[in-house]
This record gives sequence, structure tokens and C-alpha cells, in this order.
Amino acid sequence: MQICKDSVVTLSYTLTDSDGTLLEQSDPTISYLHGGYDGIFPIVEEALEGQNVGYECTITMAPDEAFGEYDESLMRIEPRNLFPQHVKVGMQFEGQPEGGGVEETILYTVTEITDDKVTVDGNHPLVGKTLTISCKIEEVRQASQEELAHGHVHGEHGHHH
Repeated sequence: MQICKDSVVTLSYTLTDSDGTLLEQSDPTISYLHGGYDGIFPIVEEALEGQNVGYECTITMAPDEAFGEYDESLMRIEPRNLFPQHVKVGMQFEGQPEGGGVEETILYTVTEITDDKVTVDGNHPLVGKTLTISCKIEEVRQASQEELAHGHVHGEHGHHH
């Protein structure tokens, strides 16, 4: 089966930075719903469209094709008393961005702690980086009606409820 809209694609991959440092790899595979469901970078989805099991590719993504450019507005300094006593640099908390809707949440990482303030950053750790993904298609199948209704893959390598 060729990859097309509403198919489930299972692939193995490695993700490296511009220096060739391994940042992430599948263990052993991941699955995503193909066709604009935001399960994978759009540039990768475009490269896989129409391909079959066994196809391999390597794609270099500029920051705007991956996690974007650094957004200063996602850096916040908050009063220390809003955080748990045991807060540490590197901990992550969900929150609403300033000016964001009640439904919108992002993940903030603690970057600095003083006696009375905590600095958090809502930018993805890989923001501003050029990344290279190398992947191999391991399996392609038609998505189930339930997967299409939910907008994501269910089962072994996908989302679980």
C-alpha cells in the first residue's frame, strides 16, 4: 500500500542536529496518521506521500520547518511562591501563554530559580536548530474509522486511551 491521506505510517527514524549529534531515535518504531493531522513534521509527511514500505529518506529541516525560531515572549519570570517548594531547574509545568486562550496550554521548562523568582521558558528545547531526520517506512495500513475520528493512531505504536 502506498502512503496517502488517512493511512497509518509506521517508521523507524533518527533525529540529529547540524553537528551530527544524535538527539532522538525510534525504539523501535513510531506510527502516525498521514494527511495533515500534525503527527509528524509537514516536510517529512510531504516526502513520504506516495511511498511504499522499505522507502528510506534523509531530510534536513531548517528551524522554520522543525520547531521554529526562538520566541522571546514564551520566556516568563514568575513569583517563586507559585511553584512547589521542591522546584528545580529542568522541571516542566503546563501553563497558558500570555494572551493565550483558556484552551491553549504549552509546556514550560524551569531555567532559573532565585529566592523570589522562577524563570520558565515555553520554547521547545530544539527551537532554532537545523535538524536532520533519517527514516525508513516499516509499515503502511489504512486508518480505522476510530483513528480518523480521533485524529491520531491507536494501538501498538500509536496513542493509547
